[in-house]
Amino acid sequence: MSSGVTTPRGFRAAGVRAGIKASGDLDLALVASETVATAAAVFTLNKAQAAPVIVSREHLHRSGGRARAIVVNSGCANACTGSQGVQAARAMAAETARLVQCPVEQVLVASTGVIGVALPIDTICDGLPAAFRSLGADQGSAAARAIMTTDPFSKEASTEIAIGGQSVRIGGMAKGSGMIDPMMATMLAFVTTDAAMAPALVDRALREAVDDSFNAITVDGDSSTNDTVVLLANGVSRVEIDDRSYRTFVDGLRAVCRELALGIVRGGEGATKVVTVTVTGAATATDARRCAKAIANSLLVKTAIHGGDPNWGRLIAVAGRAGVGFELDRAVVTIGPIVLFKDGAPHDELAPAAAEYLKGKEIAVGVHLGAGASSSTVWTCDLSAEYVRINADYRT
Repeated sequence: MSSGVTTPRGFRAAGVRAGIKASGDLDLALVASETVATAAAVFTLNKAQAAPVIVSREHLHRSGGRARAIVVNSGCANACTGSQGVQAARAMAAETARLVQCPVEQVLVASTGVIGVALPIDTICDGLPAAFRSLGADQGSAAARAIMTTDPFSKEASTEIAIGGQSVRIGGMAKGSGMIDPMMATMLAFVTTDAAMAPALVDRALREAVDDSFNAITVDGDSSTNDTVVLLANGVSRVEIDDRSYRTFVDGLRAVCRELALGIVRGGEGATKVVTVTVTGAATATDARRCAKAIANSLLVKTAIHGGDPNWGRLIAVAGRAGVGFELDRAVVTIGPIVLFKDGAPHDELAPAAAEYLKGKEIAVGVHLGAGASSSTVWTCDLSAEYVRINADYRT
């Protein structure tokens, strides 16, 4: 489906210019459910956690996993800002609760932008009434634009699934371009559904979907202070998800999350290629994921792919130092469909064909570890000089 976070029935959104960004771009988003929704979230495992993460975690606990609204600002991360930052995040939630007319613990808060800068809470509170007035079922795209920072484009996804012959919708929006190597999720993502679900099932479904989507991407090997993924289920469709329909729902949820996650990779800072890294022949699934992430985060691998260099040695070297089971004499390295190393021997005569393949924009590389039967796939992007330019003067 073409829309995003407002595709599910009973959700409205808004994106407005509050004046946080010096550029004058949209910088304040609001998502609201017409009924109290069951809510779950996963947050960054980074120990330097931003104020909105602290407050949202607290609100989910106090509300018993219920929420009416999510308020998000871009242009300031409100991270490493001490007690003043926590107070600002709470004030942001309180003003939203006043407008939506719900308990403050039913409001979740998120922020993204520069770390260590005080949140201009007065500016946000002045802008929230306009956001509330702008709420609409057709304003999901504005909300998706309002949460962007260095993103080259907004990211939205949605789908419709059938449960017992009835329609259930799932939609979402995400932002993220740099500082992406999630230890649970990516920078910010908000997913909604009009299905009815118990709190425990919402939490279980979100964690399962995140593991195969946001947790399976990386841009640069860094994990943010603000990483948050939220799922709201408002039950407006009157379709109850139970153990029998759970798998169908999770498949739909995973599809939406994966499309959003791949959008983050495609829009990675300075990215020119999307790279699918598949590791097979691992002793365990954990080993496979660990090795795939190591390959995807290798600066040497990412720069070789950017330059179109079929340097299979970089792939084999990462696999050998990833700290997982690995048998060199049984290992295989592929770039696209081309086998460049197998059974301990190189096939450099195929390097020209691999170089030609690397001219494409959608690249696949694979390593067989020769140690077992488990596998994992991770998505990343190449590393270009533009990434360095963006991040060399991000703050100044």
